[in-house]
Amino acid sequence: MTGFEGAQAVADAVLYEGYLLYPYRRSSGKNRVRWQFGVLVPPAWAAANGLDDTGVAGSAEAPWQRTECLIEAPGDATVHFQVRFLQLQQKAVEKRVPGGGHEAVDSLDAGERTEYGFDEAVPQEFDFQFRLADVLDGEQKFTVQAPGGEETEPVLDDEGDTLGRVVRLRRPLTASVTVSAARCGTEHPLDRIRVRVDNVDTGTPVTASREEALRASLLACHVLLRTDDGAFVSLLDPPGWARRAVKECVNVHVFPVLAGAEGERRLVLASPILLYDHPRVAPESPGDLHDAAEIDEILSLRTLTLTEAEKREARGTDARAAAILDRTESMPREVFSRLHGAIRSLGPVTGASPDTVVVAGVEVAKGSRVRLRPRTRGTDPQDRFLDGRTALVDAVLTDVDDAMHLAVTVEDDPAAELNQWYGRFRYFAPDEVEPL
Repeated sequence: MTGFEGAQAVADAVLYEGYLLYPYRRSSGKNRVRWQFGVLVPPAWAAANGLDDTGVAGSAEAPWQRTECLIEAPGDATVHFQVRFLQLQQKAVEKRVPGGGHEAVDSLDAGERTEYGFDEAVPQEFDFQFRLADVLDGEQKFTVQAPGGEETEPVLDDEGDTLGRVVRLRRPLTASVTVSAARCGTEHPLDRIRVRVDNVDTGTPVTASREEALRASLLACHVLLRTDDGAFVSLLDPPGWARRAVKECVNVHVFPVLAGAEGERRLVLASPILLYDHPRVAPESPGDLHDAAEIDEILSLRTLTLTEAEKREARGTDARAAAILDRTESMPREVFSRLHGAIRSLGPVTGASPDTVVVAGVEVAKGSRVRLRPRTRGTDPQDRFLDGRTALVDAVLTDVDDAMHLAVTVEDDPAAELNQWYGRFRYFAPDEVEPL
């Protein structure tokens, strides 16, 4: 991943998000419907199933995705980009029968280990580059081809005798990538880059099941962009002169954010999962658990409570599940203690009483009206879509760490009255609102 190292940990977390969820067993209900983000399905199959959503949400299956981001760079600048995804791999288990043949079975007990049939995935990564001046003159097309393949692995008993085999099968995948660019017409030179990725499979029947269509799909597809000759502009926190250009960007099934270290503007991650600029994996996390916003301590402790039979099934389900179990069972006590929690930043809050808080010199309490101004970092990315909306304060609350929060109801939310009745609110820190 040369040149993209600053984004690799987060990009890998996106790649394997939801790959396999606790309790990491094939028999678990939530592991029977998989591959939820960035799924680019065959186009004819998508059309037959009415998959024509063009929103930003990467949890909607579609035959294509589009990234639009902004760059400040000279015309001769070179932009490198990667298309990354998982390729589904069928894992079948076969028992050896008299005569040397094999027959398919659901599982195969091999002494200390049991092998189960289960779909796996193989990571794929394709590198390309283009000159900004070239794509300003006209679009460029690139081809992504992930070859199919078949591999076999013997299943041996504790004495080394062959009981059967595991067969892994992958279908070839083909995608088309189209890159174009346009001038933004802003007071400072600014260009909009568009990267569109299309699944161009033609071999999947329109009557196929979702399970079959996934074998010809790009899973967890996302794009990384990098330049050493300029800088990208944040779509979440742009300078004032670039805001009109930001509003003209139309991203479909992915959303690009600045990646790498804080303040870095040479890397962009276009993710099917909404993120904030400069996302990072918590340094305390000892390894991926494949679960969004995961609480490592809780999941690790729950993993340790699995019975021996459940652990056996998990290990036989998938190699990544086995790695999670091995890592959790061998985790040192000091690593566990680091998972208990961390405070990244603290900010002063002044309050007149437990039920009020002073914001910009104005006392805010239940019934106050405020304008929402969510932070660009360290907050739920979904809250960014509420920037500028007005809300009614329902409560001023203090959490166990003595930090204050405002429970609010968005005023133009059609479900506002129902949410108030249920006691379902949105929560913002005092420095994320403007008193009205």
